[in-house]
Amino acid sequence: MSSSLRHILNLQDFEAAAARVLPKPIYAYVSGAVEDGLSARANRDAFAQYALVPDVLVDVSRRSTAATVMGHAYAAPVGIAPMGISALSSYRGDIVLARAADDAGIPCIMSGSSLIRLEDVMEAAPRTWFQAYLPGDEAQIRALIDRVADAGVQTLVLTVDTPVAANRENNLRAGFSTPLRPNLSLAWQGITHPRWLFGTFLRTLFKHGMPHFENNYATRGAPIVSPNVQRDFSDRGHLNWTHVEAIRRRWQGRMIIKGILNPRDAALARQKGMDGVIVSNHGGRQLDGTAAPLQMLPAIVDAAPGLEIMLDSGVRRGTDVLKALALGAKCVFVGRPFNYAAAVAGPAGVAHAIRLIVEEVKRDMGLLGVVSTEGILPAHLVRADAR
Repeated sequence: MSSSLRHILNLQDFEAAAARVLPKPIYAYVSGAVEDGLSARANRDAFAQYALVPDVLVDVSRRSTAATVMGHAYAAPVGIAPMGISALSSYRGDIVLARAADDAGIPCIMSGSSLIRLEDVMEAAPRTWFQAYLPGDEAQIRALIDRVADAGVQTLVLTVDTPVAANRENNLRAGFSTPLRPNLSLAWQGITHPRWLFGTFLRTLFKHGMPHFENNYATRGAPIVSPNVQRDFSDRGHLNWTHVEAIRRRWQGRMIIKGILNPRDAALARQKGMDGVIVSNHGGRQLDGTAAPLQMLPAIVDAAPGLEIMLDSGVRRGTDVLKALALGAKCVFVGRPFNYAAAVAGPAGVAHAIRLIVEEVKRDMGLLGVVSTEGILPAHLVRADAR
């Protein structure tokens, strides 16, 4: 294990290490939420509202974290959430994340707001799921969906909680913008963070040219320094369930809606032929003050029987995973810590992060007295205020 990872004992340890590596604007983009950060804090607080109730004197010597998610066998019910512009915080970030997940046998969702071509990621890690932000008109949507299918993607994830741009004041205060605007402050941040400057940014420019948004459309999008980026991200307000129905008719693989918090929407997703939903508030990065996904999970499970329910936003510990599974989730996805891990130590960092969370899940299963992920039940939880 490299010296940079020796003192990383859990997922949360990666954040401080990444803050030292990344320029302030890039770190702010990854770490930040919106407005007052109410949703981001609620995501973590929700897990503390539940306490675990262990079974004892159970033979847990042969326990397994294996799980079946969307019809595929995985090593654990934990995956990597989609994160935009990951290749700006670590060299070839999308490929690093996808390949590490593939090697570890866990699911990974590639972001549509990525700076590496979908086809390149799928070549490196063929089991990767793809998360799409749908473009502005039906012809562009059809072309994008066909491109995703041609790339070999089997699981399509539609993110639906970004109809308009969020109010990310922290980005503005830290000097991050989309498009990036070169200035003296940004240059100073690069100079004072030489590991990122030479290992990520200049290395990318030298080997691959100026990064573009590669996967918002069927064709290549704008470069990250272009004012046209704003156009590319400003045309989602018209999207509705009619578009989802049209995509379901066209898409032959598994299809998931990400960004659902309302049980009525989960029931609609089931009615429209979705295979699953991811209960999410975008990690607290969209509408501030929303309910935490874990808070809404039981009602969503009840509202959509037979639909595969997953969750992201705020998961940091193995005990968080157990609590989500006990409330009905089949899998949880973790975002920021894996991004930090890639920034800190590239592929080795992400592999270490995966090992940490999977080992926590396995250890916590033993302490809970369960031998399989299917054995984690609602009876293993009690509301913390009811203890």
